[in-house]
Amino acid sequence: MSQLYFQCAARSAVGLVRNGNEDSALSGPQLIAVADGMGGHAGGEVASSVAINTLAAIAPTFTNAEIDVDSASDLFLNSLHTIDGQIHVVAQDEPQLAGMGTTLTALFISGAEISLLHVGDSRAYRLRGNDLDQLSADHTVLQELLNKGVISPSDAQDHPQRSMLTQALMGEGNLEPALQVFEGKIKDRYLLCSDGLTGVLTDKEIKSLIKGKGAAEAVDALVDATYINGAPDNVTIIIADLVESSSTDIEKIGAAKP
Repeated sequence: MSQLYFQCAARSAVGLVRNGNEDSALSGPQLIAVADGMGGHAGGEVASSVAINTLAAIAPTFTNAEIDVDSASDLFLNSLHTIDGQIHVVAQDEPQLAGMGTTLTALFISGAEISLLHVGDSRAYRLRGNDLDQLSADHTVLQELLNKGVISPSDAQDHPQRSMLTQALMGEGNLEPALQVFEGKIKDRYLLCSDGLTGVLTDKEIKSLIKGKGAAEAVDALVDATYINGAPDNVTIIIADLVESSSTDIEKIGAAKP
């Protein structure tokens, strides 16, 4: 199985309402991730930064070409516990950060196998041909109500519990992570984003803005569209196209930027 790679464009913007950026992201040839922090006293900024920096530090263990696919997947899955533990350590050392947390949505590619690790309501999408599919499922009260048929998709647009998370990385050690695995194909396009994008744009609008454009142009089009719609939250976007050769280095953006 030949090795495929992500060719990425990424951007993180504060938006029009927030004073700071609580989003962090990581883009690289085998690993991309978005984290959306939460918590007062800069807690969200710290939590998302800890998540992305910890993941970046662990990444060489599972992106190593000498490791078999199954072992790499296990290491990637268990990275979630390491990240959660590090958030706990930081919160213990700085009591004013108690209660901070973050989402994390990450894709790791080994050969042509793509693994999704996901906690919270940041999202992963795949554009394959003309089909845009949401690969992640939101860990929110709203999504649970939708799954149970208690509310309709139209009711969900303005629901008061729209952003209430049922899972997040908060250093509490109560995670039950699971990997979703997909087969990657050349010309697939992946989108990772914080809810600053999906809170103001529909999937149909997102698809129209990322299809038929270069990755960097598509990222800018999405960010511009959030600003046109008021940009009430930080917005972080990674677009990654599957290619056969690695041409990018690992980059951190948002709160995790060095």
